[in-house]
Amino acid sequence: MTEPTPRFLPRRIVSGGQTGVDRAGLEAAIAVGIEHGGWCPKGRLSEDGSIPSRYDLVETDSADYPVRTEQNVIDSDATLILYESRLKGGSLLTRRLASRWQKPLLCLKLEAAHPAELRAWIDQMRPATLNVAGPRESTSPGIQQRSLEFLLQALAPPTSP
Repeated sequence: MTEPTPRFLPRRIVSGGQTGVDRAGLEAAIAVGIEHGGWCPKGRLSEDGSIPSRYDLVETDSADYPVRTEQNVIDSDATLILYESRLKGGSLLTRRLASRWQKPLLCLKLEAAHPAELRAWIDQMRPATLNVAGPRESTSPGIQQRSLEFLLQALAPPTSP
C-alpha cells in the first residue's frame, strides 16, 4: 500500500481578525497547528469589540479597516476570499487590492465550493503565507462556522485509500 502524497500547507495563515471569515482563518490555522497572524486595526477593533488576545495580530497605526486589509494582502503570497451570495464591502476591496498588488487570488462562493478546489489551488500556488478574508458575521450570520468547517476539510491531511 502506498502512502498518500503529503499536501502542501501554508507556513502561516493571516487575516484582519474581524468576526466571520477572518476568524475562521485564524481558528483553522490554530487547529491544524500552523502559525497565524496578520494586521488588525489600531485598538484591535472589530464589530464585537476588541479582537481577542488569543489571536497573534499586530495593530496598524490606523483604526481604519482598509489599512489592515491592504497590509495583509501585501504581506501574503496569496489571498483566499470565502463569501456567500456576492462579493461586497471589504471582500470586494480585498479582491481589488490583490489585483493591484498582483497577488494570486481565489474567490470561492461557500455554498457552491468544494474543499478539493481550495486544496488544488493551495497545492498549485504553494503560498508560504495565505491571507484569508471574507464577510463579517453580522452581514453573513453563521459564516464563521461554515468557513471554519470548509477550511478544516481543505487543510486536513490526506486519508489513506
